[in-house]
Amino acid sequence: MTHPPKSSAAPPPAGSAGAPGVPGIPAQPGPPAAVPPGLPPARRTAFAEGAERLRAAATTEPGRLRIIGAVLALVVVAFGAVTAWQTGARSAAAHDVLHRSQPLSSGAAGIYRSLADANTAASSVFLAGGQEDAKSRELYEKDIESAASGLVNAAANAEPGSAAETTIAELNRLLPEYKGLIERARTYNRQGYPVGGAYLRYANEKMQKEMLPAAEVLYTTENRRLDADYGHARPYPWAAIALGVLALAALGWAQHRMYRRTNRVLNHGLVAATAATTVALLWLVVGHAVARSGLDGSYEHGIRSLNVLHDARIASLKARGNENLSLVARGAETVTVRDRSYDAYYYAFDQDIAALGRHLTEATRLADDPGPVKAAEDDMAVWKQRHAAARTEDENGNYQQALDKVIGAKGATAECFDGVDGSLARAIDHEQDEFKQAAEAGLGAMTWLPEGTGVLAVLGAAGAVAGIGRRLSEYR
Repeated sequence: MTHPPKSSAAPPPAGSAGAPGVPGIPAQPGPPAAVPPGLPPARRTAFAEGAERLRAAATTEPGRLRIIGAVLALVVVAFGAVTAWQTGARSAAAHDVLHRSQPLSSGAAGIYRSLADANTAASSVFLAGGQEDAKSRELYEKDIESAASGLVNAAANAEPGSAAETTIAELNRLLPEYKGLIERARTYNRQGYPVGGAYLRYANEKMQKEMLPAAEVLYTTENRRLDADYGHARPYPWAAIALGVLALAALGWAQHRMYRRTNRVLNHGLVAATAATTVALLWLVVGHAVARSGLDGSYEHGIRSLNVLHDARIASLKARGNENLSLVARGAETVTVRDRSYDAYYYAFDQDIAALGRHLTEATRLADDPGPVKAAEDDMAVWKQRHAAARTEDENGNYQQALDKVIGAKGATAECFDGVDGSLARAIDHEQDEFKQAAEAGLGAMTWLPEGTGVLAVLGAAGAVAGIGRRLSEYR
């Protein structure tokens, strides 16, 4: 039986305190907020979209094959590019060793030798006095012309603003000054004025203290350039080798994977890619090994011997110049060593002849053909004996006898000096030929290496793509 409500008031809302038995209804979320008009919807980055496509492709075998083909082609092409870059740089450095830096180094040594020889010839002409022979005069003029020509060549190959350019400019300034002093000394000497000897000593001082040190700096600079070119040409291209091994490993893995899934032993495209990559890698390793061996040989049996022989020849020229000047000065120049006074030029001669002996000993050890060096050592031994006899005559006041023993027609120290200089010239020519042959062999081993490996890498990449494409065609 129902009873009507006794009150006409509306019932309390559901969930209110007045209706404890009715559970409350939670608030429902409203519709999503609308995007304000005029603003484009948010977009993902290209990288995120690409990564999603890649993940989607990797879920199917055709997609995985496409990824594998792209990676194989990329690795093989990277191998070819790095190989071409590294071998190209080393080939260019080897070319510079043979055709640029070594000739410039020898040219700088030639400038030094020509200046020292000119100074020696000038003192010999001075000692001859009014009876100077045409041969000595021609030798002096030839040396001056050779030095000037060498400076022109060095200036043409010097980098603008470099230390070599500054040194060459200094030598170009000093050379005319030196020639002027020599001509004054020669003129006064022919007229019988003692002041000629003072001019000659002043010219020699300019040569010994300014010109030869500058020429030595130029020689050292060019040698540093030669060493730098060797340093760029000889290192192994490890990055290219590592990429080649990686490319072969990737190609081998791809073929093994394909064999496991299809039971097919060979894929022609991948086999062609592997063959091209293998040939490129072997060419790289063997070619560079042969080139490195040639360059090492050119340095050990060429450059080292040449440097020692150049030093020996310079020492002999300086010794001869000081021997002549000792008779020109007649004791006017002295030097004090350990509280003892010596004739400056005789003391310098002793130092130079000792240096010559050390250089000849080292040259004998390094030379492939020690014959010319041995001949120079024999002439040096006789030179020392004759010089001792001439010095004894000079110290005893027998100037003319001493002069005859130094520049005389027969039995003089001039014969020994000529023998030493001629033997060293032959030894230098021999070592120059040895260097050239070894360096040409090293450079020849790198001929077409950058281009050839690049072409093989392109063929390898094409083979990899073709091999993967052949497998993909089976899914169509």
